[in-house]
Amino acid sequence: MPQTAPPNFANFFDGTVFRRRPGQAGLLRWVSLMALQNLRLGYLFSSTGSYELVARSMLNGALLAAEEINASSLGIRLEPSVLNPGGNLSQYSALAAKLLKREIRHVVGCYTSSSRKEVIPLFEKHDALLWYPSHYEGFESSTNVIYTGAAPNQHVLPLVEYLIQYRGDRAFCVGSNYIWAWENNRILRESVMARGGSVLAERYFAIGETDFDQAIEAIIAAHPSFVFLTLIGTSAYQFFRAFRAACRARGIDQAQEIPVASCSLSEPELEAIGEGAVDGHLSSSVYFCSIQSPANLRFLDAYGARFPKGPTASADAEASYNAVWLLARGAAAAKTDNPLAIKAEIVHQHLDAPQGKVWIDEQTFHAYLTPRIGRSNRQARFDLISEAGAPVQPDPYLVHNSSRFEAAALPSLRLVS
Repeated sequence: MPQTAPPNFANFFDGTVFRRRPGQAGLLRWVSLMALQNLRLGYLFSSTGSYELVARSMLNGALLAAEEINASSLGIRLEPSVLNPGGNLSQYSALAAKLLKREIRHVVGCYTSSSRKEVIPLFEKHDALLWYPSHYEGFESSTNVIYTGAAPNQHVLPLVEYLIQYRGDRAFCVGSNYIWAWENNRILRESVMARGGSVLAERYFAIGETDFDQAIEAIIAAHPSFVFLTLIGTSAYQFFRAFRAACRARGIDQAQEIPVASCSLSEPELEAIGEGAVDGHLSSSVYFCSIQSPANLRFLDAYGARFPKGPTASADAEASYNAVWLLARGAAAAKTDNPLAIKAEIVHQHLDAPQGKVWIDEQTFHAYLTPRIGRSNRQARFDLISEAGAPVQPDPYLVHNSSRFEAAALPSLRLVS
């Protein structure tokens, strides 16, 4: 309970007593404490556009976290401002600038790597923090970004190891024409070739493209061990449908003979693919709804109750949820919304997150996360088939995991089904 203030003094929310005419130090502390009672942050997610399903789930995860934090005893009250770039790359920078001009110093958002790279210079200019909650291709480290999604050693490399061991070493790559696909395909190519395999071809398409007939014909003719898919949004959903239909027409059991493997496929997207083409796909991720832990069951119950119309939770929704909780805990520990002070504190915060233990690496400001691989089923969910025994240190530059070296240190995943 706050102590009673004597005359000419004032109480504040944490029980601290100040003179009514504080000196400069007291005034600065008072401003910082008041900022925590109204900690403004931005949410920058494309809730419309070609990848809106995942982005809406990300927004839902971030909104849920803010509501839980505001109802908790943490001593922080968040005030999110939600803006929608609509999947338009130029709108990301315009809307990020709008938030920063309002002196909002923390923004959770962006899904695509192109949107992240578009806004990073603005955060660096304004000494603000972007909390980036999506798996990505790595090879980046900005002092103004906290990365709560998977780095390449936490999703691409575990998938390569699984595919080569259980599916074969002849890859065919199909992706959206931007850095996410380019870099992931490069990592996969180097990893596969270092193990004596080959990449038969790479095909790239504009985001939103839905005509894949020629590429599908080429895949069937080449009959690779697997297709590595880095298409996003509506492009990916249509590819799954068209590829399954083309294989079925030729008597090919696509899921068994030419499986599709991805590092981005999530539950709301399985629902969008629809019956008839939803099962048998491989996804490398750090989170699946099928994780049977008390923390995840609580998360799913709260998420479903708050957003009954969906979209279903996803790995990126969980990363957004974690980002907001890490921000709030860092602010509570720092007793300020100052980005530098919060960065110094978040490396000491450990979350009992839906996926398991999550914390931030103090060297890279990426997250320790638990790699998993799932296989999609007809209920538009994933059956876990392998997972790491503990959270894996992020290695965004693959310094310790480079496929260029024979003695690569890779996450050890155990089969679970």
